[in-house]
Amino acid sequence: MKINEVEQKVGITKKNIRFYEQEGLLKPERNVQNGYREYSEEDLILLQKIKLLRKLSVPIEEIRKIETGTLTMDDALRRHHIYLEREQKNIEEMRFFCQMLMDGDERFSSLDASSYLEKMAHMEKEGTRFMNVQVKDRKRKLFAPFMMSFIMIALMIWFSAFVIWAYIANPTDRPPMPFLILTIAISLVIILGILWNLWKRYKEIEGGEEDAAAKY
Repeated sequence: MKINEVEQKVGITKKNIRFYEQEGLLKPERNVQNGYREYSEEDLILLQKIKLLRKLSVPIEEIRKIETGTLTMDDALRRHHIYLEREQKNIEEMRFFCQMLMDGDERFSSLDASSYLEKMAHMEKEGTRFMNVQVKDRKRKLFAPFMMSFIMIALMIWFSAFVIWAYIANPTDRPPMPFLILTIAISLVIILGILWNLWKRYKEIEGGEEDAAAKY
């Protein structure tokens, strides 16, 4: 089967199918003649299993462990059940807080946020989480590409500055002006390329499989 057929039969987007392949959850064969992926019935069944577990919000890493046999289905679901119970408690606490604000007929202009934040801090000490853990997850995924991009851009800027300094400091033996312009232009193109790829990576993480999984 081609990926379009799998998308229709399982109801998973092509983007997510490729994502699961990148994560090593799915390994379709390739047609030796044209190099296209060929999905089997076993791949289709596996995708259905992945879809089921992702709709239950089981993490990708847990699914990988189940698939490889390093974690049993029962242990994974027990662990996830405990996690969902904690999340349910957190949601109930947030609902309680929202109700408290509504009962108090609070208005934004006169809202005494400090008193509520003190109550939140006390609840957080007891284990309640008010922050969306998916936001933390996205920050973790963005840290590495942002750091690498920053380092590469800093190197390009340093290199360009060094070339300009060398051109000014050594007027008798300096390279021709076109060479200087070309060197700076190449550095600028590389910086723009890094920023473009960083932006694409950011959009990919922001709208990746975690968000799309809820739209099956």
